[in-house]
Amino acid sequence: MNFSEVFKLSSLLCKFSPDGKYLASCVQYRLVVRDANTLQILQLYTCLDQIQHLEWSADSLFILCALYKRGLVQVWSLEQPEWHCKIDEGSAGLVASCWSPDGRHILNTTEFHLRITVWSLCTKSVSYIKYPKACQQGITFTRDGRYLALAERRDCRDYVSIFVCSDWQLLRHFDTDTQDLAGIEWAPNGCVLAAWDSCLEYKVLLYSLDGRLLSAFCAYEWSLGIKSVAWSPSSQFLAIGSYDGKVRILNHVTWKMITEFGHPATVNNPKIVVYKEAEKSPPLGHLAFPPPRAAAGPMTSSESKYEIASMPVSLQTLKPAADRANPRIGIGALAFSPDNYFLATRNGQWPVPCVCCPPVGLLRGPGLPRSLHPFCRCWQGERPAAVVSGAHRPIRAAAAQAQASAPSAPCLGKSRAPGPQDMAPSPPRPVTLGKVGILTGKGLGAEAEQRGVNVSLGAPSSSDSVPNAVWIWDIRKLRPLAVLEQLCTVRAFQWGPQQPRLAICTGGSKVYLWSPAGCVSVQVPGEGECGQGHKQMLWGGTCL
Repeated sequence: MNFSEVFKLSSLLCKFSPDGKYLASCVQYRLVVRDANTLQILQLYTCLDQIQHLEWSADSLFILCALYKRGLVQVWSLEQPEWHCKIDEGSAGLVASCWSPDGRHILNTTEFHLRITVWSLCTKSVSYIKYPKACQQGITFTRDGRYLALAERRDCRDYVSIFVCSDWQLLRHFDTDTQDLAGIEWAPNGCVLAAWDSCLEYKVLLYSLDGRLLSAFCAYEWSLGIKSVAWSPSSQFLAIGSYDGKVRILNHVTWKMITEFGHPATVNNPKIVVYKEAEKSPPLGHLAFPPPRAAAGPMTSSESKYEIASMPVSLQTLKPAADRANPRIGIGALAFSPDNYFLATRNGQWPVPCVCCPPVGLLRGPGLPRSLHPFCRCWQGERPAAVVSGAHRPIRAAAAQAQASAPSAPCLGKSRAPGPQDMAPSPPRPVTLGKVGILTGKGLGAEAEQRGVNVSLGAPSSSDSVPNAVWIWDIRKLRPLAVLEQLCTVRAFQWGPQQPRLAICTGGSKVYLWSPAGCVSVQVPGEGECGQGHKQMLWGGTCL
């Protein structure tokens, strides 16, 4: 693997263009556009203040920079560097900004969500949309860019409005049977709109384009409900992650549940592949004394590898405090692979205690005026990363050891869904100046078919979470395929845009890659004193 040099980055603002040819990054008030292959700087733009949001247009010709503190949006052209646009929301303020699918309109949300202003870059016309609701995901476009669905709040009731993006005319307006609408999302084919309630009530509503209610799904009552929702790329399945630590899959024909995936703390079935990350210390002859400052952070002076665990396997669990708000339990993240064959899930969320680092007492920094609980040191700071190019190193074909005989259906245990008493605090996340790098490769090797992979799910306590593990599910056979247990808490994972290749980030100095052929741990080189770990990953074609 070949790594590039590191370059500075502020506020984790770094994005590939939709066509994968360019990479935009922000350093304070400067916008830098690089070639995604060579990382040579193509354009350098200067904004009026520190950039707080960055977004490419769908055709990769324009870049939007939002300056929320000033209520400004600046737009830059890649083809005509001398052209620029400035949008000032004035006293109304600015809290969010995004592109329309055509790349010629900008939607700005004012403070207190009083309205959404639609600005046209072609005709300089302005349109207004009233009553947008401040929720988790209140605005969504269809994949073809024809329609916009907007969550609204009027007269203490939830509504959804559907607009035509060509002229921003209202197409449909209907109320939703929700207590507190938390989010909406179109299916990839643009035919069905999913709407779900807040975590206080388990309810998913499915609407057609003309506003008809197709189906309503409720798994249980009187407990904390939905935490995450994801459509499959083919629009055939809707995955719903909830606070009881289970993922329920709905089909697109009857909109009924076809299966549910549990996340037990103990894996008993030998047919499943359980990869456990293990540290591999360097030989004594290679140790430097005193150690360099850049390698003084956790997990930076040792390599790691994956080992196949023998059954039964007990995963590291975390029991959150029962008397605090915002529980760190439930399916905090789930995502389908681009080929629709696999589903990745995580039961729990960070920051939580980590096995790789000793606890620290007080964590202080910009934006952290008060003391926090003793979380892992991987949660703080930033780390430089680099580019890896060329084919990946050979991966241990450890998955072949999991070839098994006849498959068996998962045994799903019953457990109590968590209630308001199962809660823990949510600390603020600091805003820091970091560095970013790119990881490229052509693949993790030839696919190896996994046969007979199954796990017998027990009856875990609903108040426990397994934040260090990522579960991989086979959607074709509706059964678990593999479990990756990390030494540190899994902060994020993301599928590659072209192949079923999953990248996992834990905040250390490594990036972990999984494919049907196996998994590998990649040590990312770093420089300087910013050895606190990675916080975000971005796929761009074969680049990471």
